[in-house]
Amino acid sequence: MTTAPPLIGRELISLPTDGISGLTFSNHSDNLLVSSWDKTVRLYDASSDVLRGQFVHGGAVLDCCFQDDFIGFSVGADHTVRKLVFNNEKEEILGKHDAPVRCVEYSHATGQVITGSWDKTLKCWDPRGAGGEESHLVGTYYQPERVYSLSCVGHRLVVATAGRKVNVYDLRNMSRPEQQRTSSLKYQTRCVRCYPNGTGYALSSVEGRVAMEFFDLSEAGQSKKYAFKCHRQSEDGKDVVYSVNAIAFHPIYGTFATGGSDGYVNVWDGNNKKRLYQYAKYPSSISALSFSKDGGLLAVASSYTFDEGEKPHEPDSIFVRNVNEVEVKPKPKTIPNPTT
Repeated sequence: MTTAPPLIGRELISLPTDGISGLTFSNHSDNLLVSSWDKTVRLYDASSDVLRGQFVHGGAVLDCCFQDDFIGFSVGADHTVRKLVFNNEKEEILGKHDAPVRCVEYSHATGQVITGSWDKTLKCWDPRGAGGEESHLVGTYYQPERVYSLSCVGHRLVVATAGRKVNVYDLRNMSRPEQQRTSSLKYQTRCVRCYPNGTGYALSSVEGRVAMEFFDLSEAGQSKKYAFKCHRQSEDGKDVVYSVNAIAFHPIYGTFATGGSDGYVNVWDGNNKKRLYQYAKYPSSISALSFSKDGGLLAVASSYTFDEGEKPHEPDSIFVRNVNEVEVKPKPKTIPNPTT
């Protein structure tokens, strides 16, 4: 009798040939945008497993995001910020940084593209302009250190940098940060993602922890914050700690998934401080995660993140799994019956 392999989702075809740096679903469909160290940005229809388009850049692509179903943006090691129009295969350079560009976000609230670079700057771009960088660049904002991760919700933007620094901006007034913070976690930040309800953000570190933070600076607001351990295993009697590389919030329930270098994806109920689900182990590190617009699909990048340096590893891959409600829906709190 043969044992069925664990259900980790459908593997996409026409995969990148090197590490997967980012992936994200469209807000309008099951289109999935993927960036890779193989210098490509690929557009898939994740529900039908079709590669819809591809652009090849001059260096490793470190992140990507959507504006709408067929327009995206990419950034990477060649210092360049690009606008990609997939339905007519046109590419436009919005501008450049002075070092590799690590992350990109599109703000639907302002219509701007926001990029963060290892040159210690944040830049905002208007993708609608015609012509060179001078027509697209809205502003340059200096950061305390190299930018590692960005996330925006509504008019709020959170910027996580080296040195465990976190700047919170109001996109309507970028002259200075609204808040300047230091991460409550002791080790390097890997990922930051804003809560869908706009009240705060989750931040993960290389040392198997996630911090749940809130924008409200009042004593009552700050009393809600906490941090928890995750992506750890006991091996030979020792606690082995893994980096938490990715965070993705479910768009309906506000629960969230984390992906670690241990190859596991966990789903958490942040409000009730509980783990809801752990998926079967993936072949390699989890480098990126994204839920589809209705939360019915979860895209998982299983891609070695070189935590242990150069070594033989499983092929880089993308899995798309159907999400069951039981995996992501918060469980109601049970109230004990009063004793009589």
